[in-house]
Amino acid sequence: MTTVALVGGEVTARSRRVRNRFTWGLAAVALCLLVAPLVWLLAGVVDQAVGGWQWSALTEVTTGIGGGLANTIAGTFVLLLGVAIVAGGVGVAFGIYLADVARPGRFTGLLQAASEVLSGVPSIVFGYVGYVALVVGLHWGFSLLPAVLVLSMLVVPYVAKATETSLSRVSTGYREGAEALGMSRTHMLRRVLLKAAAPGILTGLIIALAISVGETAPLLYTAGFSNSYPTTHLLHAPVPYLTYATWTFWNQPGQQVKNLAYDSSVLLVTIVLLLILLARLLARWSQRYAPDTGRGTRRKERGGGAPRRGPTGRGPGGRGPGGGGPGWGGPDGTGGPGVLGPSGSGVGAQGPGAARQAAGSDGAGPGVAATELERPEAAAPPELARLVGAGQ
Repeated sequence: MTTVALVGGEVTARSRRVRNRFTWGLAAVALCLLVAPLVWLLAGVVDQAVGGWQWSALTEVTTGIGGGLANTIAGTFVLLLGVAIVAGGVGVAFGIYLADVARPGRFTGLLQAASEVLSGVPSIVFGYVGYVALVVGLHWGFSLLPAVLVLSMLVVPYVAKATETSLSRVSTGYREGAEALGMSRTHMLRRVLLKAAAPGILTGLIIALAISVGETAPLLYTAGFSNSYPTTHLLHAPVPYLTYATWTFWNQPGQQVKNLAYDSSVLLVTIVLLLILLARLLARWSQRYAPDTGRGTRRKERGGGAPRRGPTGRGPGGRGPGGGGPGWGGPDGTGGPGVLGPSGSGVGAQGPGAARQAAGSDGAGPGVAATELERPEAAAPPELARLVGAGQ
């Protein structure tokens, strides 16, 4: 029996290793199928651009048979600025409404469904609607304002979803601690919640800008094109942009104009990569305001964390096996005084496994000792105090 069991165990282990290697092989093949076309496309574009690259493309404006791309670069950044203002403001406000203002119900569900449907509409449909409603219907002509509005409509759902998700992931302890400190809802949102959700919001906004910078169809219907630099006029002033040069110049007979198409493609790829890099850097920089990232206060939910003493002997206790939030340790680092609720019952947080029971007015829940009632700030999470202090 022992021999049969050993042989069976070896067969099972060998079969598991084979399946594991087969799965990793399929993953490697899928990665190659995903990356290979991208590398091939980028290598081809860069190779064509390097062969006819001229630095004058960055300083000269476009002409009918050549010139440079300076005006299209300026127009692209003007469009990005407009989209950042409009889509950023509307998307962040919409996300805040869905996450912290709207109550669950049919209307909220309808708004969320409409946002998801809007994100799936083809961009050329946005462009055609913008052409009919804004360029022709309101007689705005090909200009900056209709182009910015159409591009903003295209990416607002992404910004709103990123904002809603980031705010929803903020720890409930932040809200409870802010309410315990007497913050109003607006003050709590501005000083605590938005700072904690900043990494996700900034990343979503910049990714939305990277999406808008590569759009062509909406701009063909709304922005037109110009061989001069963009102006400050919002109406009746066509705007140049890089995607027009990529789409139009490639099919022209002259080689110099074709080279501009390849140059504009490389510039577009470079701008997108820089935007993605900027999103990563901003997310890392703002991560200090994210939940549970304070030095010496981060605790994993699995297992019981050892208490750490602060400079005054009051350290945040780790999480106990029974759950609970990061508690405030007493002099021995084990207790978990909470904050008194409106009914006088404390919402206590557990230490490494045992929280002190203190009688509130109704004698329910882990509360605070009588000596702690006069100091509600002592029960505030350290990350919350760090967030509020950073905004002052």
